[in-house]
Amino acid sequence: MEPTVSLRQKLAIVACGLLSFTGILVETSMNVTFPTLIREMQITLDTVQWLATAYLLLVTIVMSTTAYVLKRFAPKRVFLFAVTICLLGGLLCLVAPNFAVLLVGRLMQAVATGLATPLMFQLIFSAVPPSKLGIYTGFASVIVSLAPALGPTYGGVLTSLWSWRAIFVGILPLIAIVALLGSVCIQGQPQGVGGRKFDLVGVGLLAATFTSLLFTFNAAGGHGWLSAAFGGWLVVSVVIALVLVAYARRSSRRIFDYAVLKLPVLRWRLVNYFGLQFINIGLSFVLPLYAQNVLGASASAAGLMLLPGALIGALVAPIAGGVYDRRGPVLTLAFSGSMAAVAMALFLGFGQALSVAVIAGLFIVLRLGFNSGFGVAISDASTQVAVSQKADQNALFSMMQQYAGSIGTGVMSAVISARALTQPRPAGHVSILLCCWAWLGSS
Repeated sequence: MEPTVSLRQKLAIVACGLLSFTGILVETSMNVTFPTLIREMQITLDTVQWLATAYLLLVTIVMSTTAYVLKRFAPKRVFLFAVTICLLGGLLCLVAPNFAVLLVGRLMQAVATGLATPLMFQLIFSAVPPSKLGIYTGFASVIVSLAPALGPTYGGVLTSLWSWRAIFVGILPLIAIVALLGSVCIQGQPQGVGGRKFDLVGVGLLAATFTSLLFTFNAAGGHGWLSAAFGGWLVVSVVIALVLVAYARRSSRRIFDYAVLKLPVLRWRLVNYFGLQFINIGLSFVLPLYAQNVLGASASAAGLMLLPGALIGALVAPIAGGVYDRRGPVLTLAFSGSMAAVAMALFLGFGQALSVAVIAGLFIVLRLGFNSGFGVAISDASTQVAVSQKADQNALFSMMQQYAGSIGTGVMSAVISARALTQPRPAGHVSILLCCWAWLGSS
């Protein structure tokens, strides 16, 4: 008889998912506040975008450590640390007198999200039978992917009615509920690291690689794509990346088991997963800015225009997961890549005809593509590895989907800064290329 998932296990997954949802919700909520923050704190777009880029970068770095952390510490211990630092970071943001303090608070919440998201998927992979894996990861992907689309609505409405600080007031009751639910329901023991020591050098090199790439795109935004600054940072990024590769090949310590990348199917699923998230986070960042600065929409209108797509996408994800459980990955991933490609082609083609209503309609098409493939990609990847490698595969995918968001906002910001936001096509060429990349990963 196939094992069932107990109510306690389901609630444990929900607790971790809601904590992850809270962090991502606030991250994307802040996107629509950027024009307000630029005026109030007298900073530039290049500066304020680090609220998104630095947040996602730190989430990525923290996630790179979770293959070790989830084997070294009990799930409840990891969860309680994450929910505590999320609460403290939110309170710091609420009272932040300047941008530096606000950024520190957001980075504290980044640590929480970086732990909560892999913990949620680890609980799924360890508790859910294979025949139901698609449905559960479908619901998990709703949590991860719904927040970026609901965030602009949540942040836009609260900013218009009250203040950007209300964003942090609103999440306090949710954090309290999540803390209570997780402390009661999450259980289990660490899986053991098998004598493996923490790879501090590897994490440092990975962080340096990711950070240098972001500075590369930041230089492009500030000085142009043909500038010496961009070229210099590009060279630095390539050198650090090569050092990381050489270290990973020779060192006995590993951030995670790189052997999982030898599996061709897993590599393609990772490309698919990365490409979809790049588009999702990148457009969730740029479209509200475009609506406000170019189309003259209010913060609430800019946020609400993404809501229909978010809700429709939320309905699609578990359905796609069910199809995957019955039919396998080919149908859902092909549909996902095709719909995402159609959406990005339409964004590119509409050009000067873009309006709030048109953007809302195209975003629905995009979310149909995104939500039908995002959860399926990580579900199918998890079936390619042994049980002992699931934490490594989980850490790898969680890390790369967050870095996809970080590099997505960095690229979008660079394009906006290099070509004034009054251009009619918001990063269309970059987005369509990444969309094609995601579509190839689905084949």
